[in-house]
Amino acid sequence: MIRIIVLFLILQQLLSAAQTDDKLFECTEIFKQRKSELLVELERIDEQKQSLNALKTATEALLKEKEKRLALKEEKIKEQLETITKKEASVKKMLQENKKVLQEIQSTKLNKIAQTFAKMKAGSAAGILSDMQPKEAAAILQSLKPKVVGKILAKMEPQKASELTLLLAK
Repeated sequence: MIRIIVLFLILQQLLSAAQTDDKLFECTEIFKQRKSELLVELERIDEQKQSLNALKTATEALLKEKEKRLALKEEKIKEQLETITKKEASVKKMLQENKKVLQEIQSTKLNKIAQTFAKMKAGSAAGILSDMQPKEAAAILQSLKPKVVGKILAKMEPQKASELTLLLAK
């Protein structure tokens, strides 16, 4: 009976070994199939990686080109700004020179007018200055000698002389 049991166990072992071989064969086939799927997936990933690298390279090249164009534009703007600054300085200088010339002309003009009034008789000068705007008359009187101013103011109406005296005092 022991022999039958041993025999039965051996048969059972052989049968389970056969089943295990079948399972091993199936596992090997599954692994082979899965391996080929993984290889295809790896190829796909490699292609995507290459595409990404190409896109990265193209993007970097485009970025460098845009940076170059931007640098050129910045340089042009800087040059234009320098030109504008120089022109602005030149215009300011001319404006100052023109103001000086205008002041000299006005001063010369005022001196000539003052000389004219200094040569006039006090009564005639008083009549003309009375008809003028007070500020203009005061400017003319201010350029005259005090003795002449006194004579002219003495010949004017007191109210007008008072107004011009107040303007002269400022």
